[in-house]
Amino acid sequence: MAISSHQRDLHLLQAIIQTTACVSTPIRPTIVPSQHRNHDRQSQRSFSILNRPPPNYPGHVPLTAIERIGLAVGSAVASLANPRRGEMIAALGEATAQPYFVRRLRDRMLFDPTGRRILRDRPRITSKTMPLEKLRKLPENSVGRTYAEWLDREGVTPDTRDQVRYIDDEEQAYVMQRYRECHDFYHALTGLPIFVEGEVGLKAFEFANTGLPMTGLSLAAILRLKPAERQRMFETYLPWAFKNGRHAKDVINVYWEEELETDVEDLRQRLGIEQPPDLRATRKKIRDEKRAAKEAKRTVGVDGVSV
Repeated sequence: MAISSHQRDLHLLQAIIQTTACVSTPIRPTIVPSQHRNHDRQSQRSFSILNRPPPNYPGHVPLTAIERIGLAVGSAVASLANPRRGEMIAALGEATAQPYFVRRLRDRMLFDPTGRRILRDRPRITSKTMPLEKLRKLPENSVGRTYAEWLDREGVTPDTRDQVRYIDDEEQAYVMQRYRECHDFYHALTGLPIFVEGEVGLKAFEFANTGLPMTGLSLAAILRLKPAERQRMFETYLPWAFKNGRHAKDVINVYWEEELETDVEDLRQRLGIEQPPDLRATRKKIRDEKRAAKEAKRTVGVDGVSV
């Protein structure tokens, strides 16, 4: 029976973890009195495949240090080979975000009043909490309608984001999940599409704004772009991304659920984000020019006389 690409990605992740686990050094299990077995779970940092702690939240997969390194390397290679493998990109993000970077992002939320409310309320972005039929009826140029129109144009839904599995701290896992589920709002706010060129531009913006290593590592996909696309990235979209990412407010602290009726241009100004040139329009213009040039050549004879 054929398996889906999502199942295939899960099998590959399991193979990566199992392979790296085989080379890790087992640690002899420690016998702990029953009354202390559940005490201070965070202090149980040293473990192996023979002494793996229980999950800290539903779906959590605790990893040893070697397993985490193996997951980071394996998912990075798989992501570079095929940038469309979302499961590999998600795993790379989690394997490289802790212990420092996701905690730093969480701390930036704690220092912001709206960020603290998000951490307290724990909102989730799904097709149930963001019903598209309602968002499409919002005023033109509102954040919610812009988001719905972007989803419709790109053919994606709010349910396409994977569940966080490899972040150990439960609160930090939510921060990573929140970042992941807000990604399409960043697309809608900037107008960047989901094909590789647009994703690279947005990842550069996210790297400058959030500091998550995966967003920076994703820039390696520039190597896969065509020469004209690379030129656009270096001349237009990377300068835009780094300038706006550094100067804009922390996008992780936007309570999108409360901004759905806000004018999208007002939100851009409040955050300090300039919209980049329309990438789809730019590519279409170039294709039309090439098509017109080819048609012109066909209508000209060998001796330079129109036929």
